[in-house]
Amino acid sequence: MRNLGVKEAPVLDAAENLKLAWHHVRKPVVVPVLQAAVYVCAAMSIMLFVERVYMAIVILCVKLLRRKRYTRYRVDAILAELEATRNHPMVLVQIPMYNEKEVYKLSIGAACRLNWPADRITIQVLDDSTDPHTKQLVELECQKWRNENVNIKYEIRSNRNGYKAGALREGLKKHYVKQCEYVAIFDADFQPDTDFLTRTIPFLLSNPELALVQARWKFVNSDECLMTRLQEMALDYHFSVEQEVGSSTYSFFGFNGTAGVWRLQALTNAGGWKDRTTVEDMDLAVRASLKGWKFVFVGDLCVKNELPSTYKAYKFQQHRWSCGPANLFRKMLKEIILCERVSIWKKFHVIYAFFFVRKIVAHIVTFFFYCIVIPACVLVPEVRLHKFIAVYVPSTITILNAVCTPRSIHLLIFWILFENVMSMHRAKATIIGLLEASRVNEWVVTEKLGNANRHRNDNKSLRKLRQRIGERVQLLELFVGLYLVYCGIYDIMYGRDHFWIYLFTQAIAFFIVGVGYIGTIVPT
Repeated sequence: MRNLGVKEAPVLDAAENLKLAWHHVRKPVVVPVLQAAVYVCAAMSIMLFVERVYMAIVILCVKLLRRKRYTRYRVDAILAELEATRNHPMVLVQIPMYNEKEVYKLSIGAACRLNWPADRITIQVLDDSTDPHTKQLVELECQKWRNENVNIKYEIRSNRNGYKAGALREGLKKHYVKQCEYVAIFDADFQPDTDFLTRTIPFLLSNPELALVQARWKFVNSDECLMTRLQEMALDYHFSVEQEVGSSTYSFFGFNGTAGVWRLQALTNAGGWKDRTTVEDMDLAVRASLKGWKFVFVGDLCVKNELPSTYKAYKFQQHRWSCGPANLFRKMLKEIILCERVSIWKKFHVIYAFFFVRKIVAHIVTFFFYCIVIPACVLVPEVRLHKFIAVYVPSTITILNAVCTPRSIHLLIFWILFENVMSMHRAKATIIGLLEASRVNEWVVTEKLGNANRHRNDNKSLRKLRQRIGERVQLLELFVGLYLVYCGIYDIMYGRDHFWIYLFTQAIAFFIVGVGYIGTIVPT
């Protein structure tokens, strides 16, 4: 017993010393720092709240007054004139792809079926594939359509410099492109309807100041799994609200990189494709806007495409979509401020609303406030946290997001929890982009499984496949989940605000993602 007591003493002393040190730093250091973090996060939450409410008011006015910008154009009359005179402009269709074995037939076939005079359209397949078998398949598909008298070009490069931007830039250097006036761009999994060009080109013909016509996306595999349903909710808001508001108010929004038609004169005038960030599409759109060009978003024109259905693919996609805009903001802030061609209000919209609030604040505040700061306030009850900021503001923002996808309204709680999990990766990517740290130019092509062309039974069997444990476990998600559980237990023991309900629920979401039970599971 004497020996046992001697062994326990150092342990007890260490615990007491740790507790004493915590009490010494808690009030003079931890409380002020955490309170400052609450104030900063509260300010960012208000910024995001005001932006969401503003866009809700604008979109409500647009819908009630039926003043969507694309409805002001007399495209039917222009199309009728085109059909009568047969004076169709020359159009280039670019399809960049990289090892797209599962979906290459979809985009090539859809492009070759576009309703446009055969002698006034050129299909350009830009194949950067490194897999010889895939390259052979793509080339054979192009040859098949060439035998059917389709003007299709199969272009390859000796390297992948610049990734997608580099491929598009090299494609525009071909001699046969000089006679083209417009260029339509589709990623490898996009399938435009046959009337796509007849519903977009007339906009460009009617207004010489118009540079871009952007269509919205329609997801063919949104019912593949819960993760794709939740993605649909987020992207529906992006197209139904963010793109529509930008088009209706400032004639500016971010080009989505696909399902759009550019005026080649505007594309060249803006400086062409640049590969300085991973969002070459947004880069081009901002530069064209600073040159005075205008954009229009056609909300009732949808192009079918596929959502990433594996968590790995989705995580890489979100890294690129979050890191790229932050890095572009860093590179273009001075250029936007000094630009004399656009109004001060448009500058404010691009800098504050488009970049700062939507691309930076939204990602950072979602993770740090709701997954780090609020749980920490449970451990330090001296910090004042108003329910208006912690509960009512995010609830309003969530409802405004969810109303755009009424069929998934019952999944609202799952959407909140999953978005909070993904905000960890988005926040990390945003900081990487702002600081130009490692992975800032990381480009991983989003994996497509060709779900549009598979039977539902095949999808069910696919979900039964399993990967190795090491490939499925996500350590960061598990670590944050443990932190939330600890804060939840502390709240049950000492708290009074019942935050533990949220903390445990959010922790479960982190654990589910952390052990790989999200999305479609495929073998490597």
